Amino acid sequence: MMIMDESELKKLIEKHETEQVELKPSLSQINEIVESASAFSNAGGGKILVGVSNSGKILGVDVGKDTIERLTNKIVSNTEPKVYPKISVEGMEGKKVIAVDVKKSEETVLAFGRPFKRVGKSTVRIGREEYEKRVLERKKSYWDSRVCEEAGLEDIDGEKVKWFLRKAKYERKFDVDEDTPVNEALERLELLKNGMLANAAVLLFGKNPQKYFLQAETRCARFKGTEPLEFIDMKVFGGNIFDQRDDAVEFVKEHIKLHAKIVGTEREETWEYPVEAVREGITNAICHRDYEMSSKVQIRIFDDRIEIWSPGALMEGLTVEKLKGKHESVLRNPLIGKCFFLVKFIEQWGTGTNRIIKETVNHGLPEPAFEDTKTSFILTFRKSKLTEEYIERLGLSDRQKKAILHIKEHKKITSGIYADLFGITERMARNDIKALIGKKIIGRKGESDKTAYYVLEEI
Repeated sequence: MMIMDESELKKLIEKHETEQVELKPSLSQINEIVESASAFSNAGGGKILVGVSNSGKILGVDVGKDTIERLTNKIVSNTEPKVYPKISVEGMEGKKVIAVDVKKSEETVLAFGRPFKRVGKSTVRIGREEYEKRVLERKKSYWDSRVCEEAGLEDIDGEKVKWFLRKAKYERKFDVDEDTPVNEALERLELLKNGMLANAAVLLFGKNPQKYFLQAETRCARFKGTEPLEFIDMKVFGGNIFDQRDDAVEFVKEHIKLHAKIVGTEREETWEYPVEAVREGITNAICHRDYEMSSKVQIRIFDDRIEIWSPGALMEGLTVEKLKGKHESVLRNPLIGKCFFLVKFIEQWGTGTNRIIKETVNHGLPEPAFEDTKTSFILTFRKSKLTEEYIERLGLSDRQKKAILHIKEHKKITSGIYADLFGITERMARNDIKALIGKKIIGRKGESDKTAYYVLEEI
């Protein structure tokens, strides 16, 4: 049976061996084929092509009446849990190639009693420590879905449940009426199992979640200066985690500046930090934190930055660099994440950090910093160093000062625009710009003099 056409097969072979493709010259390597089936099952799945050399040369295989059946039985009988591959015979250059398609398994698969994994283009054995960790992770239930044995329905705030159902219906068309009995609504949300409340139910809708989870608080502080030494203000927010999110955002707004300017005849007000990006950061910290840790979510406001601390390392498979590009949504607390999604607090597309970066840069601030300390995940928003006070200390001309403000607002400037702004020649404009480059305030972009423009170095 053929599944791929010759062009598809050719594309796979041209890539040679990869994390998803293994090439085998013949069926004499049957044991290695079984081991590779284990490796692909324990990764993201993959294909084993039999009848192709490591260099990609088509050797072909003899396919008899029972060849596919024997190969299938060999893989199935020597893997645990059983791997049931999809096997086909494909045509290439007038020869036959056997394609073994292996899907990802939810459990760690053994071949001949040993586990394997894919590392680059090689199949390697998984060590004992890693295997035991994999087994433990599979058995481990999500914390937010575990039963809070001490809590009962009397601990749930019925009005908060109604608020949630109204908002979820409006935002996501969640089809549960706000007058639905609390126990039925919680069952629909998978927060009540056999009459017992899940931990997530207590955090989301509890009258006093801290009665059961002391760590489930958000601590907010405004410090004097740039070090966490002296408080100007400090508050600890308890209650349900929906309210904690809103309270923390309001605390931030109380301690950052709101700038106003007149544009045309309209008054425009702008926060010194992008509030929506800060809100997203706080939401993520509360939703995705490790609730098994005794530490609390922290919001630290300094003269020059805001730090949002979320207990727990990044989930396995995520890195700081991945957060800056395309990445999957990995939930530590799926039930909490589902409820935050239903009221449109998160999107579950792995785009939250990308929005934070975009909104911050568009606000005219440096790109926010992500840090994984392995015990906390820290998001930091920094002010631009080019404050009015800093600019005054640089000894710049009035034209240069105004040019910096122009770039902060419009993101760039050219020598032509500079000259037009101040009614000077382009030669004078280039001299001013050269001085700003020398002070490392701005930098040049563009391939040629005609396309050249200038941006702030720190942004």
